[in-house]
Amino acid sequence: MDLMNAVAMGCMRLSTERETPEGPRDETRAVEVLHAAFDGGVSLLDTADAYCLDDSEVGHNERLIASALHTWNGDRRRILVATKGGLTRPGGEWLPDGRGRHLRAACEASLKALGVERIHLYQLHTVDPRTPLATSVRALAALKDEGLIERVGLCNVNVGQIEEARRITDIASVQVELSPWQDTNLLNGVAQYCIAHRIQLLAYRPLGGSRKRRRMLFNRALLEVSARHSASAAGIALAWLADLSDAIVPLPGPTRLETVRSLIQAHNIQLTDEDRSRLDSEFPAGRTVRNGARAVVAGGSVAPPMRVRQGEVVLVMGLPAAGKSTIARGLVEQGYTRLNRDEAGGTLRDLLPRLERVVAEGSSRIVLDNTYVSRASRALVVQAASGLGLPVRCLWLSTSVEDSQVNAAWRMVSKYGRLLEPEEMRKTVKRDINAFAPGVQFRHQRELEPPDPSEGFSQIETVAFERTRDVSMTNRALIVWCDDVLIRSKSGGRSPSSAEDADVLVERAAILRRYSKDGWRLLGLAWRPEIADQTLTIDQVQAGFARMQELLGVSMEILYCPHGAGPPICWCRKPLPGLGVVFIHRHRLDPPQCIYVGAGSQDPGFARRLGFQYCDVRGFFGT
Repeated sequence: MDLMNAVAMGCMRLSTERETPEGPRDETRAVEVLHAAFDGGVSLLDTADAYCLDDSEVGHNERLIASALHTWNGDRRRILVATKGGLTRPGGEWLPDGRGRHLRAACEASLKALGVERIHLYQLHTVDPRTPLATSVRALAALKDEGLIERVGLCNVNVGQIEEARRITDIASVQVELSPWQDTNLLNGVAQYCIAHRIQLLAYRPLGGSRKRRRMLFNRALLEVSARHSASAAGIALAWLADLSDAIVPLPGPTRLETVRSLIQAHNIQLTDEDRSRLDSEFPAGRTVRNGARAVVAGGSVAPPMRVRQGEVVLVMGLPAAGKSTIARGLVEQGYTRLNRDEAGGTLRDLLPRLERVVAEGSSRIVLDNTYVSRASRALVVQAASGLGLPVRCLWLSTSVEDSQVNAAWRMVSKYGRLLEPEEMRKTVKRDINAFAPGVQFRHQRELEPPDPSEGFSQIETVAFERTRDVSMTNRALIVWCDDVLIRSKSGGRSPSSAEDADVLVERAAILRRYSKDGWRLLGLAWRPEIADQTLTIDQVQAGFARMQELLGVSMEILYCPHGAGPPICWCRKPLPGLGVVFIHRHRLDPPQCIYVGAGSQDPGFARRLGFQYCDVRGFFGT
């Protein structure tokens, strides 16, 4: 069966909602809904092993579909079932697992739950940030080669990830969120890519989800068109999506018999040019697919490009704290007008009316310098500028996340005199966008889509990062990671529980004293997660360090991270550079003159990102 011509239905809500408007989850009622869908012409069902309440009933939705097909009197051969693997449901949570062995086990379990020998379409449910995408896709390719699945699909991916997967195996489908109110995948190139390469685009949540229901029911454009077709607003919304391209297949998720009928009705609606014009004026991003790169201008309408003006829009993109503001200030000094959401407030979309306004006021050279890591965010600028007759030049700051981390910590210490605590950052970032936690950079790094000429840029320039040296910072220091280098626990703990429990490596004191005598500052770093665990107090930790200095016969300034293990929530836990930045800022250190002594696998990278010379403990102390 041609997937492009499928009448599709998403089945998730039949299993994942414990309570429905009709009462508790009811398998008998769910089977009736599925039978009505089959009778009405639905030919593609989308499910997943994770469509269940929790991990105690994995495969519930697949077994429900198998039961519905088994008890239906029609021709079951015309019904294709697409399922997914790669999400788990521990305790009702949604956690990715893209490992090859998990996907194989999940696929085998899905075959059993569905009661089939081969799955028509098996999709990677989500990209697991802990597993390379290539690893997950190779696992699906192996399942296809073995005949366990017929086609491979992807979910929740961007253009770069689709291309990476296609270098490994054929990709039959891509499933992403897409609705009249969620246009990211129209703006980021995913829809255009799938259309161009004849990949089925399965649009989940095509009506915007339950929270958008009221907006849909009272949308003037939908109501006007629905009146002409004697259809529901939901049916017109689905018809508009499907009308954008035959590659786009909406995946509504009906749970009642009457909503099944609306689904079927939508498939039979034929929009007129008048309908398209009215709906596209309400949902302008659709024209980026229907008509190609037309401009979405500031007011939300779509207009043909104006005559080409003299000037340009420069879009500066990169990770948070990559140095975009510095580049933008340089362009402002050359006469460019700067538009920045962080200074002006609002959203990235809110900058578009301002862009139109400054052009109308006579500015022809404009710079925008927010992160713009996604194609969707950049598309808004490219299309708006095109509508105003201005080319867009992209400056891509390829600053690494390590250098961006140093920049972020430096900004924080320069402004506040110290590193902010996690709770302080959560509060402060509301008024100071630069007071973010390290997870922000990691998230943007994961979401980064490199700029591509196909986005409509007149030029793409990659700008390498180069740290400027402050010639007034001339001091040098010997910085030592204290744990297991200078101090450890006599009782075998991760760190000393008291001054009496401190086992100090006094044989290393002579070298420290020599450096101190030669004018080097002696500085120490450590990690004390026991403070967060409440197994040690700050007084106990400081007593241990005081005992260490007493036995070594040296005076050292010591900074330590008091936060626990797990995903980083602070800037002070190694390998994050925060404590090193504090030392540099506080003592006016010249990093290339400083020596950092460590003993762990993270230490060389920690020293490198801060610009310190690195010495391993054995090489430095000779033991």
